[in-house]
Amino acid sequence: MRRPVSWTWTESSCGTYTRCGSKLFRNTGLARSFRVLFFLAGLLFGPGYAIADPATEALAQEILAELIAVNTAPSGGSDMRVAVASLVERLRGAGYAEDDITIVKKTAQLENLVIRERSTKPKKKPLLLMAHMDVVEALPEDWTVDPFTMIKRDGFFYGRGTIDNKAGAAMLIAILIRLKQEEFKANRDLIVMLTADEESTGDGALVLVEEHRDLIDAEFALNTDGGSVMLKDGQPRAFIMQTSEKVFASFVLEALDPGGHSSLPRGDSAISRLARALTDLYEYRFPIDLSEGTTAYFETWKHLVPPSESVLIDEILQNNNDPEFVRRLDDSPYYNALARTTCVATQISGGHAENALPQTARAVVNCRVLPQSSAAAVQTVLEEMAARHSVTVTPLGVSRPSPPSPLQRSILEPVTTIASEIWPGIPVIPEMSTGASDGLFIRNGGIPVYGVSAIEVDPNDLRAHGQDERIGVDAFHRATRYWYRLVKKLATP
Repeated sequence: MRRPVSWTWTESSCGTYTRCGSKLFRNTGLARSFRVLFFLAGLLFGPGYAIADPATEALAQEILAELIAVNTAPSGGSDMRVAVASLVERLRGAGYAEDDITIVKKTAQLENLVIRERSTKPKKKPLLLMAHMDVVEALPEDWTVDPFTMIKRDGFFYGRGTIDNKAGAAMLIAILIRLKQEEFKANRDLIVMLTADEESTGDGALVLVEEHRDLIDAEFALNTDGGSVMLKDGQPRAFIMQTSEKVFASFVLEALDPGGHSSLPRGDSAISRLARALTDLYEYRFPIDLSEGTTAYFETWKHLVPPSESVLIDEILQNNNDPEFVRRLDDSPYYNALARTTCVATQISGGHAENALPQTARAVVNCRVLPQSSAAAVQTVLEEMAARHSVTVTPLGVSRPSPPSPLQRSILEPVTTIASEIWPGIPVIPEMSTGASDGLFIRNGGIPVYGVSAIEVDPNDLRAHGQDERIGVDAFHRATRYWYRLVKKLATP
């Protein structure tokens, strides 16, 4: 069997990514292996990108436009019903029976959709394919285009959710429909899970795994909401596969005061004390702390970037916690987030009248915690910082760590093979995601999850959750192509 990447496989002994990272990469000559891979892939597949699949790509684009047009952000009531109804109509028109389509409601508006493509002769446990339909808020006055109308401009599709994560939902539905049209005979059931509240509570995924496990039980899951094809100078340099993720943890910082008349100001008002606590938070840097997995990622990636960037990565690998260097690392947000725990104020409120001293001042601080640390440890740091200004710290919600997914040959080989067909010579690098996803609930339910969005992104131009969110037109089509081929490969008898 052809192995596009020269790794040392440890399928039986590799219980978790962090434990097996060194076994996978130790003494394997990564840089040399990737150069050999590039050469062999060029011979096998030739230059350029793999042949397109116009029918699947056109269908995915059409579905994406329909999903973008439905405002599933809080301003739209986070209402999934219109989006779900549209997808269900398409699926039924393609031949999916009532028993193949299940809507699981958390509330009347929060509909989670599960679709099953049934195998007539299953030989393996099902494969779970994941995406989410909800999006974060988009303020039209901040955008240069209507966030809820997909437009094509300068080689990009613009719209809220184009990359996070309605592109993934559109690709998966298009692929299911195409497989039905082709009368594809899979060797396992294929399950698509589209959730309604990934950007908020994650209750959809939690309810599915805890109360409807039979609907989504699978050997493993592939998540469109994780990983990427990393671009450098406009060229694809690495296929990033998410195998673990940082822990999402939010805290409320609050200052209280009796208040008073604004004509008699004091320096210790609630807003002043909160502001000083937030300034201390801004000045603080959690130490660099690399797991085996993140170390392996940096050791591989440094061979694919310019020398000046490679020098920066070498300093990270040396766990350089010199204050001057740690501050310079802020100029590289992606590397910074991979290397350490981060906390940032995301919401703030205070005061009750313009002519009164504030009685309350409140800020929400969102932290992304390294898996080898804990939300409790971060809370201790914040409490020590805030106590100097008589500010309290209270956890907001429950923080849920999740175990890394094991690196298994049966998954890595097809992921790598199809990546080499679409992007000849590209290495596949496991990664800890800096963000959180529904994958954490599925991992905690005992189903390994691998983020392989296959979407080409420039780490210096990430617009998910931000203004003018967009996805490259060609990048969207190539990702669709990748998923179509990967699903068929994993389900071919």
